[in-house]
Amino acid sequence: MEIRLYNSKSKKKEIFHPVNDENVTMYVCGPTVYGAHHIGNARPAVVFDVLAKLLRNKYKNVTYARNITDVDDKIINAAFEQNVEISEITKKSTNQYHSDMKILNVEKPNKEPYATQFISEMILFIEDLIKKDNAYFSEGHVLFNIDSYKSYGDLSSRDPKDMIAGSRVEVQDYKKNPLDFVLWKPSNENEIGWDSPWGRGRPGWHLECSTMILEIFGETIDIHGGGEDLRFPHHENECAQSFCRNDGKQLANFWLHNGMVQMADSKMSKSLGNILLIKDLINEMPGEVIRLSLMSSHYRQPLKWSDDLVDQSKKTLNTFYSFLEQYEGVDTMDINVNEEILSSLSDDINTPKAISVLHSMFKDLKKDPDNNELRSSFIKSANFMGLLFSKPSNWLLKEDNNIDTKVIDELIEERNQARQSRDFLVADNIRDKLLDMGIVLEDKNNITTWKKKSD
Repeated sequence: MEIRLYNSKSKKKEIFHPVNDENVTMYVCGPTVYGAHHIGNARPAVVFDVLAKLLRNKYKNVTYARNITDVDDKIINAAFEQNVEISEITKKSTNQYHSDMKILNVEKPNKEPYATQFISEMILFIEDLIKKDNAYFSEGHVLFNIDSYKSYGDLSSRDPKDMIAGSRVEVQDYKKNPLDFVLWKPSNENEIGWDSPWGRGRPGWHLECSTMILEIFGETIDIHGGGEDLRFPHHENECAQSFCRNDGKQLANFWLHNGMVQMADSKMSKSLGNILLIKDLINEMPGEVIRLSLMSSHYRQPLKWSDDLVDQSKKTLNTFYSFLEQYEGVDTMDINVNEEILSSLSDDINTPKAISVLHSMFKDLKKDPDNNELRSSFIKSANFMGLLFSKPSNWLLKEDNNIDTKVIDELIEERNQARQSRDFLVADNIRDKLLDMGIVLEDKNNITTWKKKSD
């Protein structure tokens, strides 16, 4: 089955052919770790998680890298405002991101490079650009000379002359061209920095991704992804510096960009006070509800986040789990993902169509509820999209907001250990305790399941 992807570089949908069928390479811009992460950060993580699953279903090896930007002016400012070390900010924010992604059923990438692990390689990258007259030193800064790269603006469909005429470009005296961007900037004594041929300083944001891609994958990768907001200037600048550093080789053969998350008819922004943090949303709803909501619109389109969207996702998952609860504990068959699901996702990651196929499968399943093959295919296909990983009974109890399922699971584990030790008195006491909590246990084939005691 062919995979077709919309290439932002060519502005059209193309059949995906990797450079090497034995190892597909994909790099996605990850978070800048300076605070809690908002729902907009979750969308590319979910989108490219789905794509990674699709690629792995077709190709033997897929190497997926998603970076962590742990040196940036936002991080420096956050550390200054909170009067803490930068490492405390980055560690806390990174841990929060990992926790958020786990709850959204986003699988870990194969590689997760941190920008600060590649400083020496970034310095070498810059030195090479200077030797080739693609970069220059000025007043403590090293800047990329966009006039040395004739294709600047192709990725974002922007004309450099129009951008300069638009007068929105911040002009510094040390730049030859107002659009020249920073590769290295000076750091004062109170800021994080490293020694370099140009003095103590730190890398520019755009340089970081190009360097990590070169070091991890080589000069050209199959897919480079990220949010639409990164197309310019971040990805445009990556294209320029990598093309020049790699002697005319393209950084990526496919560029993919997901649309932004919006609130009603407005863009999320701090100034509007409508930023939705993932950690706050998780306290209000299961991660799968958030994930399904993020997949409800085609990834290239803006996603309007609303209560109606969330409610519909909750309703869908509650319906699925309510049906599956009666089959909890029944082994599923080892079966392939539904072909229509794969076909939908192979058509430029069409998650809305794939979700509609799930609904059709569920409709068929209700007509033939004891069909284990159909039920197994339904669950396997939903799992492929990052859904239906919870125990149905756990899910439905969480909806009551009255029962801590983590406590229940811990008590069951204690009971299992007591039974293995033949301490049946303790085991019976735990069963009674759970019964008092309204939880009924069922032991079958050495597996313990639970459900809420019926009124």
